[in-house]
Amino acid sequence: MLFLTAVLAEVEHTELPIPTWTYGMIALIVFAALGFVVWSFRDVANRHSAKANAYAAAHGGAASHGGH
Repeated sequence: MLFLTAVLAEVEHTELPIPTWTYGMIALIVFAALGFVVWSFRDVANRHSAKANAYAAAHGGAASHGGH
């Protein structure tokens, strides 16, 4: 642990290219965009419920899981 503290003490602090709060804002925007993408796919399985019910009826009902 002494080596690590010695190295950290000798490291020169450099200036960041943008203010530190900007990194948080960028992360917030990215996560919000990704959250919107995930949210846009909500309820996709139920959009064609008539087609899914017809498939389930033709292929052994909802209890059949393809042999799993």
